[in-house]
Amino acid sequence: MGGTPAEDLLRELAPQVLGALVRRYGHFDTAEDAVQEALLAAATHWPEQGVPDDPRAWLITVAARRLTDLLRSEQARRRREDAVAARALPADRLAPAADQPVRAGDDTLVLLFMCCHPSLSPPAQVALTLRAVGGLTTAEIARAFLVPEGTMTRRITRAKQRVKDSGLPFRLPRAEERAERLGAVLRVLYLIFNEGYASTSGPDLQRAELAAEAIRLTRTVCRLVPDDPEVAGLLALMLLTDARRPARTGPDGALIPMAEQDRSLWDAAAVEEGVALVTEALGRGSPGPYQLQAAIAAVHDEAPSAEETDWPQIVALYELLMRIAGNPVVALNHAVAVAMARGPLAGLGLLERLQEPLRDDHRLHAVRGHLLEMAGDRAGARDCYEQAARRTTSFPQQRYLHGRAARLSTPSDLHGEPTPPSA
Repeated sequence: MGGTPAEDLLRELAPQVLGALVRRYGHFDTAEDAVQEALLAAATHWPEQGVPDDPRAWLITVAARRLTDLLRSEQARRRREDAVAARALPADRLAPAADQPVRAGDDTLVLLFMCCHPSLSPPAQVALTLRAVGGLTTAEIARAFLVPEGTMTRRITRAKQRVKDSGLPFRLPRAEERAERLGAVLRVLYLIFNEGYASTSGPDLQRAELAAEAIRLTRTVCRLVPDDPEVAGLLALMLLTDARRPARTGPDGALIPMAEQDRSLWDAAAVEEGVALVTEALGRGSPGPYQLQAAIAAVHDEAPSAEETDWPQIVALYELLMRIAGNPVVALNHAVAVAMARGPLAGLGLLERLQEPLRDDHRLHAVRGHLLEMAGDRAGARDCYEQAARRTTSFPQQRYLHGRAARLSTPSDLHGEPTPPSA
């Protein structure tokens, strides 16, 4: 999803242009279609004619013309002969001009809030955010999530219709709503990043372009809401996690767990930026969930080697995280940290309470296999790895887990201390 400088510029301008049109004319769903056509026109004409002096104004002009055409067509279909202008609000009630540059940042943030409207399901929020704010085509989004383009088209169409039916005004939410709605925006960006960094299905362990898009969008939010420590915490978490990406797979695409990764391949600049962000955010007061997860990632990334990881500090951070935002997956990660700090039996004891909520999650069985292997129960570990492999739809995870199970089938194949089942 990266591209040429012109493509990157279009992606950056897409939400600004869409926001400008919706702010002036309304009709979110139709305006979004008009902007996509304007982007296509730019992608066709700019390589031949050059990028205009004011590319944003060029896109707004083309999109506004197309929006007018679409609205007139819609009126004709509904046998309404009134001109588009007759349906518009009086001039003294119009929002500021669509090409007013000072509103570009606000418009992007409003679009994010609209795309993450609470009436939408998380998959719909993700798809609409990538389309309207990320500037991705429906085909690109469908490929990223391994679904047919028709399926994604229907998902986005339904999402736009829900936003339209909600009657949501194009403005920032009121102060009392803003924190909750911003939380929804951050959750969507977090979901996009996670799917890019650790794909839940398909042939690839990670989709770097999707993770990169999540980081780009989170940087945008961070610029628009610079005083929110959780926004900074989420950006730090993404950077610190994505920094390990170059070392997560071998030449054949096979998964390499963190303990076995070549840390010299980690992105030092991303680690430095992430550590600075989370350090500054944590200094603002009571930490939130994203800040704590970023702090855990920072402890991992700053360790010179796997053996030098400060596991007691990670345990303490997970315990704080569980108090403010506990869930079974956090508890699972806490159990791993406890096992690494205090021994596998301590971690296995904590897994017992997670059997019911995570019984169908491959991660529970992979972690149990890892801890049983640490404890010397090779047969039990092999069985858990095989159960985990049956439950994941990620091919690289399947290959990795089958490989660990096969290794334990050979009594003489002793490789020393086992490594965690994930990276």
